[in-house]
Amino acid sequence: MDRIFSAPAPVEALDGDLGRGLLLLCDHASNAIPPEYGGLGLPPEALERHIAYDIGAAAVTRACARALGVPALLTTFSRLLIDPNRGLDDPTLVVTVSDGTVSPGNASLDPTEVERRIERFLVPYDAAIARALAAFEQAGVVPAVLSIHSMTPRMQGVARPWHASVLWDADPRLAKPLLAALRGERGLIVGDNEPYGDALRGDTLDRHAAPRGLAAAVLELRQDLLLHDQEAAAWGRRLAGLAAPLLDDPALRVPRRYVSRAAGSTAPP
Repeated sequence: MDRIFSAPAPVEALDGDLGRGLLLLCDHASNAIPPEYGGLGLPPEALERHIAYDIGAAAVTRACARALGVPALLTTFSRLLIDPNRGLDDPTLVVTVSDGTVSPGNASLDPTEVERRIERFLVPYDAAIARALAAFEQAGVVPAVLSIHSMTPRMQGVARPWHASVLWDADPRLAKPLLAALRGERGLIVGDNEPYGDALRGDTLDRHAAPRGLAAAVLELRQDLLLHDQEAAAWGRRLAGLAAPLLDDPALRVPRRYVSRAAGSTAPP
C-alpha cells in the first residue's frame, strides 16, 4: 500500500503504511526552542518540565507507529513558543504563565510576533497534517486519527489519579472502543475526558479530523509512567497492541460528521 511522504521542519514525519488506516499525531512532542528566542528567558530546568512539552509523548508515538506500521507526525518545537493544539483565537495560543511559571519572552508580545510564530511553526504543522490526510484520500483510505499527549501527575496542587485518559468530542467511533480496551487492562485507572472535560474549539482534531468526518481521539498518559525512554516505548507498544484490533472496525472507514460540544467548532453539523 502507498506510504506517506516526509514533511519539512518544524515537523518530524514517520513513514508508514496508509492501508493500515491510522494517522498518529503528537502535538507537544518537543521542548526545542530556536537559539534566537533565548529560551524565552527561562532557566534550562524549566524547559524540562511539562510546561514546555508533553514528557514521554514523542517516544510513545514513535514506538506505537513502528509497532503498527503507521505514519506519524510530531512537532519539533516547544508549546511555549506557540501551542499547535489551540485555535488561533484561543487566549492560551501563546502563554505568559504556565503552571505558575512566567515565560518572560512571551510577555507583551505584539501581534506581529504572534503572527510570525504562527507562520513559522503552526502553519507548517497544519500543512503537514493536511498533506498526510490528502495522501490517505489519494490511496482510497479513510483514516482514523489518534493524537498522543501526556499529562502531569499533579496540576496546581491537584493530583491526577488516571494512568490514561481518552479525550473526545462527539464522535465515539474511536474513543469508546479505545476506552474499553484500556479499561480491560489490569491495574489501570482510565479517565473519560479527564482531567479537562470540555472540547476545545479549534484544536488539532477540530481543525483537521472533524471537518472531514474522520474518527478521532486524544490519548493522555500520565507523565510519571513515561519518564524513561524504555518505559515510554513500552507504553507505545502496549498502545499498538490495544489499537490494532480497533482498526478493523468498518465504522472507522466511513466519514461521518458529528455536532461538536465545543461552541464555534470548525466541524459542521
